[in-house]
Amino acid sequence: MRFFACGAAVIAALAVFGTGSRALAQDVTLIARDGGLELSGTLQAFDGEFFRILSAYGPLTVDAQGVICEGPGCPSLTAPRAVVRIAGEGDPGGRILPGLIRAFADFRRLTLETGGDAIRLIDPTTGQFLAEFTFIAMPVDDAVPLLTGGQVDLVIAAETPEGLGSRTLALDALVPIVAADNPVAKISSANLARVLAGEVSNWSDIGGPDMPLVLYALPAESGLQKALGARLGRAVKPAEVQPDLTALAAAVARDPWAMAVTGMSSVGAARAITLTDTCGFPLLPTPLAVKAEDYPLTLPIHLLTPKRRLPLMAREFLEFLSYPQAQTAIAQSGYVDRLPERLPMTLDGLRLINAIQGAGAETTLDDLKTLVQAMDGADRFSLTFRFEDGSSTLDATSRDNLADLALLLEAGMFKGEALVLAGFSDGSGAAEANLALSQQRAEAVVLALRAVAPTVSADLLPQVMAFGEALPMACDETKTGRRLNRRVELWLRPDFTAGPAPGN
Repeated sequence: MRFFACGAAVIAALAVFGTGSRALAQDVTLIARDGGLELSGTLQAFDGEFFRILSAYGPLTVDAQGVICEGPGCPSLTAPRAVVRIAGEGDPGGRILPGLIRAFADFRRLTLETGGDAIRLIDPTTGQFLAEFTFIAMPVDDAVPLLTGGQVDLVIAAETPEGLGSRTLALDALVPIVAADNPVAKISSANLARVLAGEVSNWSDIGGPDMPLVLYALPAESGLQKALGARLGRAVKPAEVQPDLTALAAAVARDPWAMAVTGMSSVGAARAITLTDTCGFPLLPTPLAVKAEDYPLTLPIHLLTPKRRLPLMAREFLEFLSYPQAQTAIAQSGYVDRLPERLPMTLDGLRLINAIQGAGAETTLDDLKTLVQAMDGADRFSLTFRFEDGSSTLDATSRDNLADLALLLEAGMFKGEALVLAGFSDGSGAAEANLALSQQRAEAVVLALRAVAPTVSADLLPQVMAFGEALPMACDETKTGRRLNRRVELWLRPDFTAGPAPGN
């Protein structure tokens, strides 16, 4: 018999399931099939594969294949009811989950029923109630202890705390917004940082009219405000606080001299203004730029997962996120989906302009020619790889991108094309050293890809090219700009050496 202690204290479990006679009731006994061991306790959950019981030893997870269940609490082994409890950020949860769960039900050919605070999935043939999804909006700081304590199964968050797993659910772009009749059309990232820090009180300080500037924001505990604070390196200091993104956009739209930062999915009646880098590079939140995280205020929305084994239905729901049907539902909610996109390099003239304007003294004309020759005829694929600061570990979104690339390779989705992992660096330091660093990062992605896709033959893996600091995405004068420039891009080129595909 296999069993795994979940690590939560018995007191925490009692807090969830109550005290007194219910906690002491021994409503199931799990008997090893060889008769050598028995465990008695209160059944907490059964997902068709594992029993979760509160026993004298604490919460335990037990493999159903190794035991016989006896007692009044034993569930049906044919169609167990699963409860998937989700908590966290209210705005993305409230907008994404209803459509996503509906798409999941359609994918599984189940009937969906809504009622109260729950969405239920029902077998249309038998009418049997199979699963229930619930969502409670709350600050992530409050939701994470519930996740680790077993009271919820998934948490929607804009950050990835240590000690928890994560899956990227969706992406959003944080954009500065003003009222529709505000004459200001753009703002530099440096000036936006000053506004958010409370250092600007008049529009004339950032190139606008001589009128008072009023900064609106969400509560400090919201994920968006924390994300902004993390990028700023200090807390946002608003003059007015609104409870949610809908109210935030409406308040800014009413006030001709207000400014706020919100998700691109939540601009509402307000107007987004263009963000520029300190060197003048326009920073545009195009779908590809957001998916590649080339846009500096890209906000990944994550589903945090616990270290314990989740119910079968919850695991299948997480697996469903990789399917196009899930990504379509996410896009329909107003957020940016994670379906890969490609763009011909010939249409990406803005980046070439940046490359020429931002070329350092050590970037030669020959370097730029080599870059242009490599880009000629290639497409940029949105799967892009970046590393955690000061680390050789891929960040959370890049790890998801790596898994997606492995699935595409295993499915043979790049027939007739050669893949290139193009490494780039920031411009700090010597050009020769930066070239070597960009080579090392691209090679590190190939090694990581080999580990997650061991069945893919070596000749189908991407080749590595390195260009150092030759193609900056942003100005190197800021920490954010340097992070954007340190990246590994995926390019697709026609493979004229490959033979015809089987059957053609």
